[in-house]
Amino acid sequence: MHDPAVPAAPNRSARSTRFFNYLHRYRSLLRKRWWVLPITLVLGLSIAGFWQWHLPPAFVSVSRMMVSIKIQMPTGTVGSVYTEELSNFLGTQVALMKSGTVLNRAFERVRTLRPELVPVPVELQISVSPKTTIFNLVATGSDPQYTRAYLEACMEEYINLKKEMRTSTSQTTLAGITEQSVQLERDLKKYEDDLLAFQATNSVVFLQEQGNSAGSYLVQLNRQLAQLKTEHQLLSMLNLDQTLERQQKKTTAATPGEAGDDATNPANPLNSDYLKAKQEIQLKKAEMQEWSEYLKPRHPRMVALNEDITRREKLLEIFKQQSLEQLENRRNSISLQVENLNAQIKEWEIKSLEVSKKMAEYERIRANKQRVQTLYDRLLAAIQTLGVDKDINQESVAVLERASAARPGGPSIAKSLVIGGLLGLLSGIVLLLVVDRFDDRPTSFTELQDLFDEPVLGQIPLEKPAVKKEGVQLLSQDDERHPFVEAYRNLRSSILYIATEGKRPKTILVTSAVPGDGKSMTTANLAITMAHASSRVLLIDADLRKGAQHRHFGLEDSPGLTEVLSGQAAWSAAVKPTAIPNLSLLPRGGGSRNPGELFLKPETIRLLQELAAQFDYVILDSAPVMAADDVTSLAPNLEGVIFVVRANYTSGRIARAAIDLLYQREVEVMGLVFNAVETHTADYYYYHRYKDYYAARSV
Repeated sequence: MHDPAVPAAPNRSARSTRFFNYLHRYRSLLRKRWWVLPITLVLGLSIAGFWQWHLPPAFVSVSRMMVSIKIQMPTGTVGSVYTEELSNFLGTQVALMKSGTVLNRAFERVRTLRPELVPVPVELQISVSPKTTIFNLVATGSDPQYTRAYLEACMEEYINLKKEMRTSTSQTTLAGITEQSVQLERDLKKYEDDLLAFQATNSVVFLQEQGNSAGSYLVQLNRQLAQLKTEHQLLSMLNLDQTLERQQKKTTAATPGEAGDDATNPANPLNSDYLKAKQEIQLKKAEMQEWSEYLKPRHPRMVALNEDITRREKLLEIFKQQSLEQLENRRNSISLQVENLNAQIKEWEIKSLEVSKKMAEYERIRANKQRVQTLYDRLLAAIQTLGVDKDINQESVAVLERASAARPGGPSIAKSLVIGGLLGLLSGIVLLLVVDRFDDRPTSFTELQDLFDEPVLGQIPLEKPAVKKEGVQLLSQDDERHPFVEAYRNLRSSILYIATEGKRPKTILVTSAVPGDGKSMTTANLAITMAHASSRVLLIDADLRKGAQHRHFGLEDSPGLTEVLSGQAAWSAAVKPTAIPNLSLLPRGGGSRNPGELFLKPETIRLLQELAAQFDYVILDSAPVMAADDVTSLAPNLEGVIFVVRANYTSGRIARAAIDLLYQREVEVMGLVFNAVETHTADYYYYHRYKDYYAARSV
């Protein structure tokens, strides 16, 4: 059996880091697209102001009503309390007040009673005071007099509707109960007639007595039948001696006067002779046994005893045959008695069944009559106490406050602007979140790990140039950009101590997905850092279309890699030393329209082998994978590839597609370099925190 897997403990540090990364991502998003929120805020304020400006003047009239749940009636009998439906009672009343029937009647009422008022749209709002049945009615309209009159009409029509509903309900209920009572009266009359007809042709007392007698007699007959069947079975199973022995025991145990004319009874003369002859034979045999000890078999006395025993045995056989005949006669007699009892039982069962049917019919008619009588009595009592429309308390709906004089109301300008501004800001935030949802560009180390399975070799912090037009400068021996320098040293350590089988890669290609990822600057600084570690490093500019490594180091671009691959120059003549000790550069050379064909030549493999023999590390800067096919033609000839992903720039989807293209060419991707990372993120906090510490140590 396998032990159940223990769930991994939650990583609180990872959750905290992920939270701060999201926080930084949204902060960066807000910093880049801050203008979205002012625009949506202005739009929200504008819409609110426009709506408030064109909103017609509003006047508000207020009133209050109380609706009772129970209505007391004067009668004190059952049913004297009329109770409204309690479930959802308040919601039901609000729906009634705002129903089309009430509103239309209110409109017609105002038009009839106040024809001088011009109808205007009126909005009716109804709320319920907590823990009460008091309803607060608020009417809002553009005409103060019409609004107040309309609210008064709504309350009056609601009260009238409640009265009509109660009256209609009472009348409908009374009519239904009356109709049902008439039907029950007919059924009751029918069952009474059926009961009288049955009693006219049948005596119920006689039927009951007959049923009881028949039942008792059937029990007695069944008991006799069981005894006879048992006796017949025993007579069939036992032999003559066993039967006579059984009968002798019964006779001994029986009380005086119980002996009958049973053929097997020992009191029977024949049975007595058989038993007596059997006993005498046993006595003679015992006497003969005694004399045989003294007399010889031929002695006259012995001969006489033997003849006497023989005679008695013959007589015993005769008695036995007669007893067997008597036993057979007894069995036949019992069989006839059993047949007779069965016939009697069937006859009495038929009589008992007829009596039972008649009694069942009588009970059914009587039960139906009783049930209908009970229902009929209840309906009569309900009819007597149903006068709800006559005796009902008409104060179930009360107007607590009449409609007040309509006063100017409606939302204030300040409130409308605040709501509009908040909605505008909320819309802007939602818009930014939606835009960020579709943005798959990683902004932190944690997001990079979520997008890619490849190891991250290093993170390069975002370094802004001192002079914008000149760009970021390469690393120098005494460089003061301590986080920048330490990041490349960390990348160098990752390459030097990477966990690989066999020899460590010496020929390394650096590439990216699209232009602008900082691939060339990363390649140059990596080569410089490797050279600072006393390694002989050759930097090759393999971007034969737009390579710019020669400009970074202030060297000529020709002759270069293009001339070497095309056979126009030897690599020893094209390789140029740089100002960095142990670092040499093979520039791209003259432009080439088809660099992919040059990389597919056998000379490329030979060149890389020769350069790897002469230098400790050969680092190549190439074109982006998605921009040209140069990388996918050159990378299979190298021992490893480093892929550069720029924070807030490189699309995760495009980078994933580029890495998959490399895998299709069976390229060994060593890992990723996360370039231009903002140092304020949670994943890069330590670089930013200890910046001053490194500066102090360098003094």
